Amino acid sequence: MISKIRKKWQAIPLTVKVSTAYAICSILQRCLSFFTLPLFTRLLTTDQYGQYTVYQSWSNIITIFVTLNLAYGSFSTAMVKYEQRRSEYVSSIQGICIMLTAAFLGIYIPFSDWFNQFFEMPTYLMVVMLLEILFTCSLQLWMAKNRFEYKYKSVVIVTLVNSLVAPIAAFVLVTLTEEKGIARILGYAFAYIAVGGFFFVYNILKGKKLYDKELWSYALGFNVPLLVYYLSQVVFNQSDRIMINHYCGTEAAAMYGVAFNLAMILTFVLNSINGSYVPWFYGKLKEGKAKDNQGVACGIAVLLGILLLAVIWYAPEIILVMAGPQYVDAIPVVAPVAMSILLLYYSQLFINLEFYYEEKKLLALASIASAVVNIVLNAWLIPKISFVAAGYTTFVSYILFAFCNYLAVRGLINHGRAVSDAYNIKALLGIFVLFVAASGLGMLLYDYLVWRIVITLLVLVVMFIFRNKLLGVFKTIKNR
Repeated sequence: MISKIRKKWQAIPLTVKVSTAYAICSILQRCLSFFTLPLFTRLLTTDQYGQYTVYQSWSNIITIFVTLNLAYGSFSTAMVKYEQRRSEYVSSIQGICIMLTAAFLGIYIPFSDWFNQFFEMPTYLMVVMLLEILFTCSLQLWMAKNRFEYKYKSVVIVTLVNSLVAPIAAFVLVTLTEEKGIARILGYAFAYIAVGGFFFVYNILKGKKLYDKELWSYALGFNVPLLVYYLSQVVFNQSDRIMINHYCGTEAAAMYGVAFNLAMILTFVLNSINGSYVPWFYGKLKEGKAKDNQGVACGIAVLLGILLLAVIWYAPEIILVMAGPQYVDAIPVVAPVAMSILLLYYSQLFINLEFYYEEKKLLALASIASAVVNIVLNAWLIPKISFVAAGYTTFVSYILFAFCNYLAVRGLINHGRAVSDAYNIKALLGIFVLFVAASGLGMLLYDYLVWRIVITLLVLVVMFIFRNKLLGVFKTIKNR
C-alpha cells in the first residue's frame, strides 16, 4: 500500500506537488492561528491584547522602510537574471537590510523619547521589533529562494516549526508574568528572532558577501519605485488599529483587531483561488480567448460571497466562541470588513489585467488614493462614533480601490491596450449588490439565531441543487 502511494506521488508533476504542499501548509498555519486566538483572548485582558495589536501594526509599517520588501518584488526576476549567483544575491539583500536597519537606529536612538511617545512603545520593544524584522526578512529570503528552486519540503518544515514554536513560547511567557500583553509580543518575537537569526547567519555564510554594486543597484532600482505602493497598502491595512489606539485606547484597538482578524480569515481561500486562477486567466489572454473568463470570474465571486456570508451571518457566535463575551462589542465590525474581501477580489481581477499589460503606475495611484481616503475618514469618524466606524471606512476605501482599478483597466481598453471582454461588469456588479443586501439582512437578524439557521439551510439546499454548476467553474480552470 505504501509503495503504491509512493509511486503515485512520484508520478505527480513537481509543480502540482509544490502547490499542494504549500496549500496544505497555508491551511495548517491558518488553523493554528485560528485555534490559538481564543487561548490568548482569554488569557489577556482586552487592553493587553490591544498592545499586541498595535505592536503588529507598527511592525508591518516599519518593515517597509527597513527591508523595502526585497524578499518580494524584484526577488523572482533576480533569481532568473542571476541564476548562477542566487546565494550571493540573498546575502547582498541582507546587506541592504542591515544598512537600512542601522540607519533607522541611527535616527531613532538620539530622539528615542519622541519616537517612543509617537509609537507608544518603550525603547526595548522597538529594538526587539527591529531585530524581529531583520531576522524575519532573512528567513523570508531563504524561503523565497527555496520556493523558486522547488525545495518545498524544507520550506514547509521550517514554516510549520515556526508556526508551532511561536505560540508555545508566547503561551509560556504569558503564564509567567502579569505583563501578559508584553509577554505575548516577546514570545512571538523571540521565536522569530531565533529561527530567523539562524538563517541570517546561514545566508551570509552561503553567499559570502553583504555588498555587491551590481546586485544592490538591481534590487534597489526595482523595489524603490514600488515603495509608495507597498507603503500605501500597509498604511491602508494597518492605520485603522493605530488610529483607534490613539483616539479610543488599546482596549478598543484589541476589539477591532480581533474582529478584523476573524473577518479576514477567508483571505487564504482568496489567495489559494488566485494561485490557480491567474495562470489560467493569463493563458486565456495569450490565446485570445479572454471571454472564457467571464463566467469563471463571476462563479468565483458567487462562491467567495457565499463563504463570506457564512462569516457575516454568524459573526456573533464566532466572536463568542473564538474570543469570549468580553469582545461582543467587536461584532458590528466583522460584517463591513468581511464584505471588503469581495471587493479585494474584484480589485484583484482588475490588477491581474494591469500586471499582464505592465501598468503598475495606475495601481500605485489607486493604492495611494484609497489609503488617503481611509486615513481621512478614520480621523473624522472614529472620534465621533467609535472604533466600529473603522470597519465601514475600510469598506468604503475598498470600494474606492476597486473602482480606481476598474477605471485604470477601462483606460487601457479605451486606448486599445487591453481586451474589453475579459469581465462581465454588469454581472459582477449585480453579484456585489445582492451580496451587500444579504449581508445587511444577516446583520438585521443578529438577534434571531433561529431565523438565520432556517435561511442558511434553505440556501444550502439551493446550493446542493446547483452543485454541478458551481463545481464546473473550478473544473473549467483546471482543464482549459
